[in-house]
Amino acid sequence: MKRDFLHITDLDAGEVAGVLESAARIKARFNRRDRFLPFQGQTLAMIFAKPSARTRVSFETGYFRLGGHALYLGPSDIQIGQREAVKDIARVLGRYNDMIMARLFAHAHILEFARNCPAPVINGLTDYNHPCQVMADIFTIKEHRGHLDNLKVVYVGDGNNVVHSWLHLAQRLGFHFVCACPEGYAPDEKTVQASRDAGLSEIEISHDPRQAVANADVIYTDVWASMGQKDQTEARGRVFADFQVNERLMASAGAKPFFMHCLPAERDREVTDAVMESKRSIVFDQAENRMHVQNAIMLMLAGIDA
Repeated sequence: MKRDFLHITDLDAGEVAGVLESAARIKARFNRRDRFLPFQGQTLAMIFAKPSARTRVSFETGYFRLGGHALYLGPSDIQIGQREAVKDIARVLGRYNDMIMARLFAHAHILEFARNCPAPVINGLTDYNHPCQVMADIFTIKEHRGHLDNLKVVYVGDGNNVVHSWLHLAQRLGFHFVCACPEGYAPDEKTVQASRDAGLSEIEISHDPRQAVANADVIYTDVWASMGQKDQTEARGRVFADFQVNERLMASAGAKPFFMHCLPAERDREVTDAVMESKRSIVFDQAENRMHVQNAIMLMLAGIDA
């Protein structure tokens, strides 16, 4: 039975912990430059309806360093749901390749793709969620704190796909998660309710960022206008003006929270340059760890121990 990784909730709590442990071992192997080639002779097809430097480089480099060959298919190569049916390209690519990673716009497309693809499918991002990113985020937090006990994560900004994956993680690990967003920009209500119903985590939706960040261990943000929303940049800039992560907001936390951003960042817009460059910023560890966690996910789907 093939497995896919489309949402963090595709894993149970033990598997989430297992991926984090596997990622730590893989990272140590990479740092030692150990020879570890479990994907030798195998291929990964990477479909990009939404371009991304970090997603491409982290998957392509990671798969190569595990012995495999990664094939990039950009927006002009495969026009998901336009040039041919999603289920048709899923069947074809799944016969050519051992694994598929897809970074798409419509979440319905990746669900249909996975249903019809004979090879394991990994969600590299959709408009609804971003599971690889948040698995890397929690790995990075554990790496810096040493544990995940009594964790409070405050996301400041739009209730977007990153927030939905944080809410999915809250259904597998217990922590306090706050989304501080303007009125009208909250995350999907059904996803919020499912996370509350799971009973593991404390979930809050706030519209007061300074109050929300009190006693935060992590303050997290993302761009205010994601890819596909750039025509809203000016309008969103006015709406989100009070939600910038700056030195004053970081100080409002009381303790000394870590700062995280999934990148790319628009410096001095959603976050100041000073916060990005501060000693509490773990943004670039977070970016590096995408590769190690994604490798751990790929190995898990392939049934291979790190």
